[in-house]
Amino acid sequence: MKPFIIFCFIVFSMFSYSQDKPSKNEKTSIEVLGNYGMCKARIEKAAFTVKGVKHASWDIPSGQLRLVFNGLKTNLDLIEMQIAASGHDTENHETTVETYDRLPACCQYVRKGEEPKPGQMTKH
Repeated sequence: MKPFIIFCFIVFSMFSYSQDKPSKNEKTSIEVLGNYGMCKARIEKAAFTVKGVKHASWDIPSGQLRLVFNGLKTNLDLIEMQIAASGHDTENHETTVETYDRLPACCQYVRKGEEPKPGQMTKH
């Protein structure tokens, strides 16, 4: 009975270790704020500038960015920081006011916690 318990412990330990280890094909999706086509191009381009990003596709209606990246080369935090640096708020990182203000008027999305400005485009 004792060898069986030890065997189970080893198998369980190996399984839990493999769950924590980053993989070459991490898949996730995150919310990124934006409006339309120009935003889509900017968001995806920003994601692809991070070494290790293999796939980035931003869905306009849902605002979800689907990502596949090499977790041995990068991580989600770095990807979100790069997207925020391009002018778009993510789940965990906000762009600066100065960067946001430099976006074209059509790309100035309604930021969380703010009311739309007069004439500001909003998604339907």
